[in-house]
Amino acid sequence: MEHVTANEELSATLMYHVERPVFNEGYIDSELLHRKKRTPKPFQRRIAEHLRCSSEKAKSVVFGFLPILTWLPSYPLKQYLFGDIVSGISTGVMQLPQGLAYAMLAAVPPVFGLYSSFYPVLLYTFFGTSKHISIGTFAVISLMIGGVAVREAPDSMFAVNGTNASQVVDFEARDARRVEVVVALTTLVGIIQFVLGLLRFGFLAIYLTEPLVRGFTTAAAVHVSVSQIKYLLGVHTARFNGPLSVVYSLDAVFRNIASTNVVTLIIGLVCTVFLYFIKDLNERFKKKLPIPIPGEIIVVIVSTGISYGMVMSENYGVEVVGNIPTGLLPPKIPDFSVFPNLFPDAFAIAVVGFSIAISLAKTFALKHGYSVDGNQELIALGLCNFVSSFFHTFAVTASMSRSLVQESTGGHTEIAGLLASLLVLLVVVAIGFVFQPLPTTVLAAIIMVNLLGMFRQMKDIPALWRTSKIELAIWLVSFFASVLLGLDYGLVVAMGFAILTVIYRTQCPKNALLGQIPDTGLYFDVDEYEEAEECSGIKIFQSNTSIYFANSDLYVSALKAKTGIDPAQLLVARKSQLKYAKRDNGERKAVNHCSPVKKNAVVLLDVELGVTREVVAGAKKQKDHVYTNGQMTENHAESESEDDFFLQRLTPIHTIVLDFTPVNFIDSVGAKTIKSVIKEFATVDVKVVLAGCSRTLLSDLRTLKFFCEPVTPDLIFPTIHDAVLHCKHSRDVPVCPDVQ
Repeated sequence: MEHVTANEELSATLMYHVERPVFNEGYIDSELLHRKKRTPKPFQRRIAEHLRCSSEKAKSVVFGFLPILTWLPSYPLKQYLFGDIVSGISTGVMQLPQGLAYAMLAAVPPVFGLYSSFYPVLLYTFFGTSKHISIGTFAVISLMIGGVAVREAPDSMFAVNGTNASQVVDFEARDARRVEVVVALTTLVGIIQFVLGLLRFGFLAIYLTEPLVRGFTTAAAVHVSVSQIKYLLGVHTARFNGPLSVVYSLDAVFRNIASTNVVTLIIGLVCTVFLYFIKDLNERFKKKLPIPIPGEIIVVIVSTGISYGMVMSENYGVEVVGNIPTGLLPPKIPDFSVFPNLFPDAFAIAVVGFSIAISLAKTFALKHGYSVDGNQELIALGLCNFVSSFFHTFAVTASMSRSLVQESTGGHTEIAGLLASLLVLLVVVAIGFVFQPLPTTVLAAIIMVNLLGMFRQMKDIPALWRTSKIELAIWLVSFFASVLLGLDYGLVVAMGFAILTVIYRTQCPKNALLGQIPDTGLYFDVDEYEEAEECSGIKIFQSNTSIYFANSDLYVSALKAKTGIDPAQLLVARKSQLKYAKRDNGERKAVNHCSPVKKNAVVLLDVELGVTREVVAGAKKQKDHVYTNGQMTENHAESESEDDFFLQRLTPIHTIVLDFTPVNFIDSVGAKTIKSVIKEFATVDVKVVLAGCSRTLLSDLRTLKFFCEPVTPDLIFPTIHDAVLHCKHSRDVPVCPDVQ
C-alpha cells in the first residue's frame, strides 16, 4: 500500500518544462531534422539477394513450410505424451459421429465424412502451426458444400426414365455424381488457399470482421437446423438451395408432416434430449471431470445396437446410414471440367474456412502463449484440402466444439490430432460396417445439439446494441442476408455491407472545434468540456477522418458549418455593402459638393448577429480609428481602397487551424481540396494553417505537389499550440491569457 501511495505522490508531482521557439515545418525540414543518407540498392542486386540460396535461408524455408520439424525433435515425452493420448482419443471419439453426420450436410454418403476426418487431420499435423485446433468436418462448410452439390447434381437429373412424374430417383448415380462435384470443389478450394498462402494473403481474414462471421455462422446454424428437420421427422422432401431455401424447406416439411415416422421422431427426440443433458453436464462439471463424457459416441453405439437388434429399417421404416465400405478407396483424379462453375463457391468456402480456422487458432495461441502464422495456416489448409481431395474427401476447417475438447482434455501439440485421425482410420479399415444400421435421425440429433453454441451467438445482439450500433448492423445484415439469400449470396452481401460501414465512418466523422485548457498546451472539444476555451480570432477545427475523394467535399462543408465562415456568402454580402456605401457616398457628395467637410461611411458586418449598416457623418479628421479583431487600426480613407476597407471587417476570425492529427492519409483530390480551402479563405482575409501532420502525411503532401504558392511549409506546424502561438503573434495582437 505504501508503494502505491508513493507512486501516486510521485505521479502527482511529476512535471516537464520545455522552452523552445515556435516551430513550423519549413524550419523543421531545413534546420531541425536531417534525413539519414541511404543508398538505394539496384533492382538487379535486390533480385539477386532475394534469389540467393544459403544454408540458413534453406533451413528457414524448410522449417517454415514444415513446422513439425521445429517442435517434434524437442517433444517432451514425459510431460506431453499422456495428455496428447487422452486428448486424441477424446477428440477422435467425437470426430467419428460428427464425420458421419456432417457428410449428410455435404450431400454425400456418410463414409466420405470419415475419409474427411482422417486424411486432412493427418496432413495438418505436419503443416499446421496451431497446437490445439481440431481440423476436420464442420457444419457451416459442409452445408455450403452440400448446396453446391445439390445445385450441380439435383435429383431431377437422375429421375428414372427421364421424367419427374414418378418421383423415382437413381440414388446411386446421383450420389456418385455429387461425390465427383464435391471432390472437384475441394480440390479447387485447396488450390485457392494454397496460392493465397504463397502470395502472403494471410491478412485476408481481417476483412471478415467478427460480427460478420458470428452473424454468418448463426445464419448457417439456421440453415443446418432446417435441413435436419426432415431427418428428425423421417419425412422425404427435396433439398433446396439458393435464395429463400429456408422458406421452401420449411414449406416442404409442413406439407409432408402427415407422413412423419413416429418411431424415427421418438428416437431423434430421445437422442436430442440425452445429448443436451450430457453437454450440459460436461459444461457444469468440466473442472471436475477428467475428460468430457462422450455423449455422441454413446448415442451412436446404443442406437446402432438397438436399430440392428430390432431391424428398424425393415420393421418400422426408419432410415439408416446404409452401406459403409470397409477400407480406404484408391486415389482418383478429380473432374476438372466442372471447375469453371465452381470457382465462386470455392473462393467463398476457402475464405470462410480459413477465417474460422485462424480465429480459433489465434484464440488458443493467445491463451497458451505461442504464435500462429496466418500465411502458413493458409498453406496448411490448402494442402489438407488439395491432397485429400484425391482420396475422396470434402473441404474441411477447424471445429469449435472438437477444438475445445482437444484443448480441455490436456492436448499440448498436434500429436493429439494425429492420434484422433488414427482412431478414425481404425474404424474405417476395421469396423466401419458396424455403423450401417445407425438411424440418420441420430445423426440429425447430433448435428442440431452441436449447433447450440452457434445459436448462443444471438446474445451478441443486446451486447452490440450497448457497445456499437454499426457492428450490430453488420451482424444483423450478415444474419438475415445469409438466412434469406443463402450462404453464398449472404456472405457477399455481408462483406459488401461491412465495407460500406467503413466508408460511412469516413463520410460521417465526428467534427469539433477545439479550445485550450488554461495554462496548458492541450486542446479539447469546446462543446464537451467546460474548461476548453477558444482564443479570440482563432478557430481550431478537427475532423476525425482521413481526407480523400469520397469525403473531401463533406470535410469542407463541415469546416464552414463549424467555424461559421463561408467565404462565398461573405463576399456576396461585401459586394452588397459596397454597393450601398458607394450610393451613400455619391448622395453625400452631391449634397455637400461645396463643403470641405468629408463624411465617411462605415459599414460593419457581424457574422454572428447579421449585417448592419451605419452612416456616420461629421467633421473631417486626420485619422478614423477602427477596432478590428481586438486591435486598434488607423484608417486612412484617402490611401485605402473601399475594397480593402470593407474586406477587413468581414469576420472577426483571422485564422483557422486545421488539426490533422487524426488524418492518416490524403489523396490528390483531398490535397487539392485543402489547397482550395486555403485560397478561398484568403479572399476574406482568413489565414488557414495545418497542425499535427505526421511525417508520412507530409511526405504524401510533397509527393502530391501540395507545397507551391500560396501554400508553403511555413503554414504547417508540428502541434496545435505552435500554430496558435504563431498566429497570435504574427497578427501583432495581444495573446489571450490562456496561451503561454
